[in-house]
Amino acid sequence: MQDSVHIPTGLSGEKPAEDPSNVAGKLNQSTVNCLYEAKIAGFRRLVTVTWCKNLMAHDLSIALEKPGTSDNHYTCKIELKPWYFWSKKGFKSFEIDGKKLDFYWDLRTAKFSGSPEPFADFYVALVFEEEVVLLMGDLKKEAFKKTKARPSLTDAVLLSKREHVFGKRSFVTRARFDERVNKAHEIIIECPVNGILNHELWISIDGMVLIQVNNLQWKFRGNDTIMVNKLPVQVFWDVHDWIFGIGSGHALFIFKPDSPHSGEQRHFSGEGLTGFCLFLYAWKIE
Repeated sequence: MQDSVHIPTGLSGEKPAEDPSNVAGKLNQSTVNCLYEAKIAGFRRLVTVTWCKNLMAHDLSIALEKPGTSDNHYTCKIELKPWYFWSKKGFKSFEIDGKKLDFYWDLRTAKFSGSPEPFADFYVALVFEEEVVLLMGDLKKEAFKKTKARPSLTDAVLLSKREHVFGKRSFVTRARFDERVNKAHEIIIECPVNGILNHELWISIDGMVLIQVNNLQWKFRGNDTIMVNKLPVQVFWDVHDWIFGIGSGHALFIFKPDSPHSGEQRHFSGEGLTGFCLFLYAWKIE
């Protein structure tokens, strides 16, 4: 383990989907941004799925890039009103390159665990020309039955997940590191204080502590490689603002699994990365 590390280009420095300084002021708004690459209308396009939740609202939005551009997107947004049951299941259509793209969702029985993104008993699907080009959730049979569409010949690929979480000493998220395994791992990050100055960092996966850092005030940036179901996962952390920041500040944790297929790497459009990355922005609240 290194006491400090230069996080590689593409793993830090870029703006997340929403500026963290704005997120902190929005009633502790938890957000999850999932970036996919899917083949739609003859192009491989970046599709951003955003889940947002605070004390006042719970939203789901979809944004598709237009080929050859970086700022223009096709977008569709729904509000998941807790007092209106039928908003949790629905269907919308919008045009992309002059053709119809259908957006289906069913979140009536969705299970949540502190995150705005559900982890079980739901589906969200994008359908283009009778093909399911992007499918999220575990209710796959229900999704194909509802949409009356066939699976796409080219599977969508999850490129990255960015999540803003809020807590005092503990921060929880879920992520899949191996595309061959459907089960998501529970990741818990804790920052206990042992004495007045001695901060510690514990990172657990599925209940097992895999990283423990003592004297965090001297090791506020670092990296390590852990094994999760025999798959190497690189972990980077930067908790400078936790230790030395004034007021509300966030730490950044990055989990980057190695490709489960030897020699196979995927291109991460626009950021120079390959494979999947989890970016976790952990905000401390008092």
